[in-house]
Amino acid sequence: MLNDEESNQQLKNHKIPLRGGGKEFVSECNELTNSGGGQLCASHPNDYVTLNLFQGLANVTGVDDLNNKTAVNCDECQILKRVQNDEIGVVVPPPEPLNSRKFVKWFRPPLRRGHPSTLNREIISNTQSEVRNNRKEQLQMKTKNKINEAMAQTNSRNNGTHRTHFTHLVTFPKAAFTLAEVLITLAIIGVVAAITIPSLVKNYNEKAWSTAQKVFTERLEVATRQMNTEEKLAGYSNTMDFVNELKKYIKITRVCDNKNITKCFNKEVIWNEGEDPIDMSTIRNAARLGQEDWDTDTVAVQFANGVNAIIAYNPNTTQDPFNNQFAATSKSMAILYDVSGNKNPNTNGKDIGKINVENLAGVTGCMIPELADTMCISQILAPGTGYSKLTYAECTEAKDKGEIDVDVCSNDPSGDYWAGAVKACGGTKNMPTESQLIDLAKYVYNTDSINGGTSITYATLDTEKASQFLSASPYDDYFCVWSGQEYSSNRVYVRGFDPTATYGYDASHYYDGRRVMLAVCLGDN
Repeated sequence: MLNDEESNQQLKNHKIPLRGGGKEFVSECNELTNSGGGQLCASHPNDYVTLNLFQGLANVTGVDDLNNKTAVNCDECQILKRVQNDEIGVVVPPPEPLNSRKFVKWFRPPLRRGHPSTLNREIISNTQSEVRNNRKEQLQMKTKNKINEAMAQTNSRNNGTHRTHFTHLVTFPKAAFTLAEVLITLAIIGVVAAITIPSLVKNYNEKAWSTAQKVFTERLEVATRQMNTEEKLAGYSNTMDFVNELKKYIKITRVCDNKNITKCFNKEVIWNEGEDPIDMSTIRNAARLGQEDWDTDTVAVQFANGVNAIIAYNPNTTQDPFNNQFAATSKSMAILYDVSGNKNPNTNGKDIGKINVENLAGVTGCMIPELADTMCISQILAPGTGYSKLTYAECTEAKDKGEIDVDVCSNDPSGDYWAGAVKACGGTKNMPTESQLIDLAKYVYNTDSINGGTSITYATLDTEKASQFLSASPYDDYFCVWSGQEYSSNRVYVRGFDPTATYGYDASHYYDGRRVMLAVCLGDN
């Protein structure tokens, strides 16, 4: 005899397969019932009554058999009465034969609401799984039969001459994209990107430049207002002194004088779209920024926030230390600034901003921009290749027609080289004066101590700065330049540039074989 715990464990471990019909079902029910004996009935009346009821109903063939079923005990009698009254799950007379699946469908467990027996749950779970598997097998078989029928019909129609595939009759999900689909998609993405990305980048850059300019001007205004409050805004005679004071109120990392503008600022700026860029090394004074009345030099600076600028100070600046709204920046300076530093586009209205800059009067066509303040050299011509000598008759004719403005034409048989240089440059006004040649000497010899007239100054020629003149000269290490000034009849001022000395002297119009004179033509600066 099993005790309650052993009987209960045996019920939990027992599994009833539903592979067969009524006989196998009844045999398994009997096996489980006998294992429990009378103790099973006493300890687990619901399970025992359920097994007995299954055993009895498995052999039922009709409603009459159900009604004639004899109860084993009082509990079973109550269950049978409920079955007969259609309270538990009997909805129609049981079909023939009554196998396990149809029995479960005919008899709806559980017998007691909220307390389904272990046997009832296993019957339901196994039956539902078996139904799903059967439906899947039936669907696969039906699909296979359709394919076979279609292939058989086509093979019969074609007399077996070729094989036809019918995979199109059944729809399967695609595993991946084809190469053509991928290429078309990439092409569409590329076209859309080509259309949208430039405008997006342009809008982003314009917004970034605008924001950077606003931040910079506000920060500069704060600094100059503080200078005004402390009475440090006015009273400077030149821009460099003003910048040295400005450094105490806003951080400046580098300062360059007007001879080294491009060490702190971009070399070129596009002032007007479609025009040639302006050489910023020529922006050496306030007049180049449109402030012709200020008479001060420019200074280039680099701020700690990455902004580069060219500043010209207004010597007429006033200050009002008791006015917190004093427009200190616009009162004290003209400033051209680049919020993108040394990066492009270096264009006015984009990354280039300005305060009090009326016009950027830079030079666009000078061969030596560093000399643009005194002269704009547009051409360097050598005799024979750049300009030709004139005979006395040719010089006289050109003079009479107003093509050249010379006082005297040379009647030397070797020809008039100076008259030919004047004609090539378009007149003496387009040739350097004596003082301009001295400025040229200061530049190529890197010294401000150049003697005028015919005296000699000893210095070392900077061959890099003089490279354009040396390349035009037939000599390797020196050259001479005509001026547009006549000293006397048949005599003209010229300047020689030797490797270790420079000197001025008056020379005849003709070439005497000792020196080749270069014609330096000036343009509008």
